[in-house]
Amino acid sequence: MVVTNRIGTPKHYTVDRVPVECYESLNTGFRLGIPYSIPTVGSFPTFTKSVKNAHIVHAHGHPYLTSLLAGKLAKFYNKPFVLTQHNTFIEYNNIFDQVELLNDLSVGKQNLATADKIITVSGATKDYVLRLGAKPNKVKLIYNGVDVERFKVISGKRQEMRKKLGIPQDAVIALTVRRLVYKNGIDTLLDCANIAVKKNPKIIFVSVGKGPDTESVRQKIVQLRLSDNFLLAGFVSDADLASYYNLADFFVLPSKSGEGLPLVSMEAMACGLPVIATDVGGVKEILPKKYGKLVPPNQPELLAEAVLDFAATDFSSRKSELHALVADQFSWDVNVERLVEIYEELI
Repeated sequence: MVVTNRIGTPKHYTVDRVPVECYESLNTGFRLGIPYSIPTVGSFPTFTKSVKNAHIVHAHGHPYLTSLLAGKLAKFYNKPFVLTQHNTFIEYNNIFDQVELLNDLSVGKQNLATADKIITVSGATKDYVLRLGAKPNKVKLIYNGVDVERFKVISGKRQEMRKKLGIPQDAVIALTVRRLVYKNGIDTLLDCANIAVKKNPKIIFVSVGKGPDTESVRQKIVQLRLSDNFLLAGFVSDADLASYYNLADFFVLPSKSGEGLPLVSMEAMACGLPVIATDVGGVKEILPKKYGKLVPPNQPELLAEAVLDFAATDFSSRKSELHALVADQFSWDVNVERLVEIYEELI
């Protein structure tokens, strides 16, 4: 059973035969680009019933009040409690940094202390929870997994998608899949594009995703006169996402901070795309030198240099090799096998 917050959804529904229960919450932070839901008093029956009926409780994210509620209920009902930490510290460069730190030292530390096992998705994330006081013997590193049957090299999809989107077949496509918020570095990518396309007008940046900064990003594209070279594709369903990866020549991840191990970088590589990423969080732990390049965050000039370098390199003959590498090390089968071992140990 999945328990999650309710934002424009029914209270109960099913996904792939898995029941989903939605609790009522305050979601004000989402409009500010901060995905932090606060459970209301009316959510308690949903949590209580779900935890009581479970054999094991697995929460995602140490800073959340929902994780705290689930963990305390798990202890009350004598159920094993597993916590997965996905990100490192997110730098907003404003008052929210202090709020986040206080939350880490209160809610976060309690969740880490309550958990019977803490799963981290990268070494960087592991270091983060250890600095917050997590006991080393509780912490287990399991890299994110990717569905290598869905995310793969699809013959002919490159040409098909370019025709569908009105993009010239000879264009060089730099793809990013990002929620359009500050921490994801969309401003850095825009400044990078402004530099890169002046030196190579055939480069077209395609951004998949939406978020609270969408309109300001749209205005910035017009201001920089990038309308012909920066396409906002908006929301794309999971079913169609692989088609967009196959559209591109390479992937760009311009994050500022907070990354644990971004799944989009693994999905891109599974689709045969080399990756340019900022050196934040655990990206460097899984990025093969042969297919990737790291640059410092918030450095659009250096990001543009990498983009121009990749735009001049033909990676097409190495796509299948990159997919095979991801399938061998980071498939969902490998990920689930390691997770099941933890469940069995606790149950």
